[in-house]
Amino acid sequence: MEQSVKGQVAIVTGAGQGIGRAIALRLSQDGMNVVLVDLQGDAVARVADEIRANGGEAIALSLNILHAEDRQRMIESALSTFHRLDALVNNAGVQRIALPLDVNEEHWDHIMDVNAKATYFCCQMALRHMIEQKNNGRIVNIASIAGKMASTTYHPIYNVSKAAVLAMTKTLALYAARYGVRVNAVCPGMIETSMQDMVDHEIGRITGQAPAEIHVERNARIPLGYMGDGADVAAIVSFLVGPDSHYMTGQALNADGGVLTY
Repeated sequence: MEQSVKGQVAIVTGAGQGIGRAIALRLSQDGMNVVLVDLQGDAVARVADEIRANGGEAIALSLNILHAEDRQRMIESALSTFHRLDALVNNAGVQRIALPLDVNEEHWDHIMDVNAKATYFCCQMALRHMIEQKNNGRIVNIASIAGKMASTTYHPIYNVSKAAVLAMTKTLALYAARYGVRVNAVCPGMIETSMQDMVDHEIGRITGQAPAEIHVERNARIPLGYMGDGADVAAIVSFLVGPDSHYMTGQALNADGGVLTY
């Protein structure tokens, strides 16, 4: 059985707002020391301040996970500050709205580079250290139900990128299991975040609907009848990072109010 996470160290990418912020706060509440990473330095610094004000330990890093040297700095900062690395939560991601025939190569490259390529190489870098440390490391990749289904046709490359996240989660889980490292994913559905607000506005631009109308339609497709929030996703991440999931790897757990049942 794995040990309690108290005193262990987690990196959370995209931690400056929304789901990432909720994950960072939850892991700190669980007793972990957290390394918070975001492109928006002011935002992630505020989250770190919030954690420290509540008695937790956190450092904030303003960096771009698209750059190999920044990914290296992320790992090195965790090790130099807290002297270990137990968990990585790959939450950073981007979204862009366009119909399938309107997607261009720049659109494809941007979404795939952030959501898939950077996630993979963050995993790779963390795995090297977790395997060397022999400390039952855990990686949790934030995917999406869009990776399991074509949730809409308005973000086709986002769908592709999140399917890639699920594929790499399964492959890396198979590889890392022999070293005692577990790799799992969480698939949020419709979650109340600023990204979701942006999606509603952009879809409205294409369809001519008001964002509030789109919001109501989204809720109507959720069996539980309402959109979740960041804490709902963070609770599942907490479980996957914690010892109660010690016999789980290569899994993709939905946080979607019942939209998907597989």
